[in-house]
Amino acid sequence: MSSSPLTSVLFVCVHNAGRSQMAAGFLSHLAGDRIEVRSAGSIPADQVNPSAVEAMKEAGVDIADAEPKILTTEAVQASDYVITMGCGDACPIFPGKRYLDWALEDPAGKGVEAVRPIRDEIKTRIEALIAEIDAKQEA
Repeated sequence: MSSSPLTSVLFVCVHNAGRSQMAAGFLSHLAGDRIEVRSAGSIPADQVNPSAVEAMKEAGVDIADAEPKILTTEAVQASDYVITMGCGDACPIFPGKRYLDWALEDPAGKGVEAVRPIRDEIKTRIEALIAEIDAKQEA
């Protein structure tokens, strides 16, 4: 593997309390320290969605200590991938970034049963993203 800087991924949703936190949790868990992970929201919530925390715990990933963060221009500039979570966020656009929009149901206000399929869809997308990043780094 080359000594190039780590690939950095930023997950963005409005409240940074559900989808983006689950995505960041899975990416950190599955990629370890091979990929730099950030998440943020345009209007961060006070805490991470408890149903998201519980659903992730069932999957063996602890995001209980995660805290919603405000989206900054600096975070976007420092990231190679900017992944918005189907919430129409006004994200600053910078050249050279890979922008993806993952249209995912919002887990806000839903119980853990309703969050599980969202969690599973996020995990599937994260596994594909890791494969894409690994392929680029090996190229």
